[in-house]
Amino acid sequence: MKKAFRYSLRHSLPILISFIPVGIAYGILMQTAGLNWIWTGACSLFIFAGSLQFLAVSFFAGGVSLVTVAVMALLLNSRHIFYGIPFIEQWRRYGVWRLFLIFALPDEAFSLHCSNRFDEDDAEGKKWSFVFDALLILIYWVALSILGALVCSLIPFDTAGIDFALTALFIVILIEQLKAPGKSALPALIAAVSSGICLLCFGPSGFILPSLMITVLGLIVFRGPISRAEKEGGHA
Repeated sequence: MKKAFRYSLRHSLPILISFIPVGIAYGILMQTAGLNWIWTGACSLFIFAGSLQFLAVSFFAGGVSLVTVAVMALLLNSRHIFYGIPFIEQWRRYGVWRLFLIFALPDEAFSLHCSNRFDEDDAEGKKWSFVFDALLILIYWVALSILGALVCSLIPFDTAGIDFALTALFIVILIEQLKAPGKSALPALIAAVSSGICLLCFGPSGFILPSLMITVLGLIVFRGPISRAEKEGGHA
């Protein structure tokens, strides 16, 4: 276990560094929305999905219906359903720990699990390396979001612009996806068109949910062209 913990500590260090600005920004947003560090920590612990948590801040402030929250959570995080597939056979041998690994499987944990290079001959150590990777990521996220909320409550300052953190995060993700070799620009185009149309039809307060649903439908309809474009180098 000690060897596995030391490995996971080194392995997860880049995630810790990347969480510092985003986690603190989330805590500040929660505090400015009138939700203290206890609520911030609880959301980070039980929701544990960065993009959804940022959106949840506006949900809490705007009184969005539970149906809308549930549908948006499903659409936004539906990709997580597939993250555990590569590890099914391996994790089913881990007993009760597999339940924790399934729960603690955001994008960052998935990337660490896929790059796990712990000694394959040490099955017990391999199990603990997976567990510690997931546990450390969860601790990082909860601790940094609480820190952001405490800093905002103890040291008042102008938080104007902090709410742009989520938009900036999505823009960076979009740019990286478009720059990645072999990736098609068609999904981004579908999302942009559906967002623009829904914004005109439903206004700023009601466009997100129908836009997400149309985007998902568009991705299903154009799945063939997207796959062909990516096979040809992602230019279409």
